[in-house]
Order: sequence, then C-alpha cells, then structure tokens
Amino acid sequence: MEYDKRFQDKVVLVTGGSRGLGKAICTGFAAAGARVVVSSRKLESCEALADEIRAAGGDAIAIAAHVGDINSLDALIEGTYKHYGRLDILINNAGTNIAMGPLSDLSPEQYDKMYQINQRGPWYLASRIAPRMGEQGGGCMINLLSVAAVKPPAYMGFYASTKAALEAMTKVMAQEWAGLNIRVNGLAPGTYHSDLTDSALAKIPNFEEGIYANQLIQRIAEADEILKPIFYLADDSYTTGITLVADAGMTAM
Repeated sequence: MEYDKRFQDKVVLVTGGSRGLGKAICTGFAAAGARVVVSSRKLESCEALADEIRAAGGDAIAIAAHVGDINSLDALIEGTYKHYGRLDILINNAGTNIAMGPLSDLSPEQYDKMYQINQRGPWYLASRIAPRMGEQGGGCMINLLSVAAVKPPAYMGFYASTKAALEAMTKVMAQEWAGLNIRVNGLAPGTYHSDLTDSALAKIPNFEEGIYANQLIQRIAEADEILKPIFYLADDSYTTGITLVADAGMTAM
C-alpha cells in the first residue's frame, strides 16, 4: 500500500508491534515517514521487523518489553526517549485473551494475567508518558480495544470486560490530559486476518460462516484496513475521547 508522508519525523511507539496488526501498524507508520519503536516480548522478533523497516528506507528501533511487567515498561519508556528524545504517538496495541468460555471457568491466574496486559499495562505506559508528552507540546494516544468491548459475547466475557474497562479509561485519559494537548482515543476493530484468526479459520468448522452471520460486510478485513482508522485517529484532528468502531457492521445488527 502507498502512503503519503503525513507522519514525517513523528516518533511512534507500538506495543505488540512485531506481528499481526502490530506489524502492520509499524510498517504503515514507517512508510508514512514516522520513526518507529517496535516493541513486544521477544527482542529477536522486534529486531527482525526493525531491520525490515530500515531495509525499506525507514527509521526504526527495537525494544523488548512485556506489557504485564511494570519494570519492563519503565525500560521501554527510557529507551524510547534516550534514542529519539521525544514521543508523538503511543499505540497501546498489545493484548491477550487466554480464557474463552464462561466466567465461572475463569481462574484467578487467568484473571490477573489478562487484567495486567489488557488494562494495567496500557494505563501505566500512557500515564507515565503523558507528562513528558505534555512538556514537548502534546501528542496522541490510541488504545486498541475490540468490538467485544461495545458488544460483549458471553463466550469471551472477561476479555470483553477488560477491553470495556480500557474504553472507559480512554475517556478519562482524554479528559485528564486535554490540557496537555494530548488526544486519547480508542479503536474497536472487528474480525481481521491475523495468525489467530487464520488458524481458527483452518481448524474450526463453520467459523467463517459464524463471523458472517454477525456482520453486514461479508468478508474478513485485512490488517491494512484496520490501519486506516488508526491513521485517522493519529493524525492532527478535532477528535478525542471517542471509540471508533471498524467492525463490518457487527454493532449495527
């Protein structure tokens, strides 16, 4: 996909950035002129993508971080500012869903892990970056939610709950940091092609038909299609404190 240079020299930090949607976000912003911090748990994966971006003429660094580990997030922040000296766009993309099924089957260990990664991590990273971002004149933050946050299905109830909590926190962040000229928004995507989705398509009978039965657009999105609304939220705009839904019409049914 061709991109204009609307984010020329902006510094963008993407958690969960080495694969899937995160990878598409990193490569897309790099193609649009941004300097990208690729972050995920495995340094080798981050370095491989950073190398790929640089080979294509972009600017990127790799910093490994576990979103569930506060010390790891502190190191991610310091590494970003040490290398680039600023941060313009934070994209809290990392998340996990390790517990499908009824809430009565959810273990305390699963609860803690999902809470730490899906809600505590994004809160900690954003709240520690906000003062620095304000000092440089402002910036933008985007929290990746899920259509499950606004239309929660019973079989993934706790995942939906963590994303709904992050949606509420997004609105609070927007209110608290508006005075720092920081815009904060959420994006709630529906189904898009990823390792997880494509594996389910291959292994679960009637999985694809089940998706189409619950949405108006009868196909699964490519990752680049989710990148487009992210670009809108990241660009200088009059928009803050919203959840933008890109779900093929699931919430309209």
